[in-house]
Amino acid sequence: MDDVIEKLLNAKEKKGLTFEQIAKELGRNPVWVAALFYRQATASEEEAKKLKELLDLDEETVKELTKPPYRGKLLEDVPRDPTIYRLYEIIQVYGMAIKEVIHEMFGDGIMSAIDFTIDVKKQEDPKGDRVVIIFNGKFLPYKKW
Repeated sequence: MDDVIEKLLNAKEKKGLTFEQIAKELGRNPVWVAALFYRQATASEEEAKKLKELLDLDEETVKELTKPPYRGKLLEDVPRDPTIYRLYEIIQVYGMAIKEVIHEMFGDGIMSAIDFTIDVKKQEDPKGDRVVIIFNGKFLPYKKW
């Protein structure tokens, strides 16, 4: 695990904070904060300073938070963690179907992963609580030239 990731997660645990609590302090979504901790997002100078105070981080870690990360890097080809694997499996099983429905609704293009948000919600259900994940990305049509 990357040293910065380890420092951030250890500081979070030491303070007994959740991603939701940290997100409230930063005015951000908990998923974005978790992505920042896993070096998949970049903090502004102001966000990095708030995290430094909140988590008692060293200057080196704070500085790293403001640098653009290497995004999309998985630790292995096929994830082994059950939660991450299930998300991978969902895309393997339903990815083509989702793609075709997007094309029917919008035309030839993609959903942006840059102009994009994710929300994770808990839906209580007597048969077992449900995980609700909402991907919200801008549609980007392919350009012809």
